[in-house]
Amino acid sequence: MTLRFLLDVCTASRSLHSFLLSQGHDVLSALDVDPTASDDELLAIASTQRRVVVTEDKDFGELVFVHRRPHAGIIRFSSMTVGEQVEAMRELLRHYSAEIEEQRIVVVTPNRIRVRRHD
Repeated sequence: MTLRFLLDVCTASRSLHSFLLSQGHDVLSALDVDPTASDDELLAIASTQRRVVVTEDKDFGELVFVHRRPHAGIIRFSSMTVGEQVEAMRELLRHYSAEIEEQRIVVVTPNRIRVRRHD
């Protein structure tokens, strides 16, 4: 199954981008879209294009939960190096691809993965 991702500026590392491409996924970087785009603009682009936002930024959660913005899923890495993000994404794709495809909110820390539904 091919997933569609939008990497926020803070997660747009070459390593993560290359890893996702190597797994056959469709990856768009905020750096290629508009490095100065607001979180709201990026979320709108991702929602329209049915892309999962990959970020370190808590603001996307606020946009979804408080402001009720539509989305196609969010993965937020918290307190992780680029290498840890790549390994965490490998685990997410292996064990949580159904949840990602179901447009869940996934928060990943070095010791925990939390999946939330937002209806």
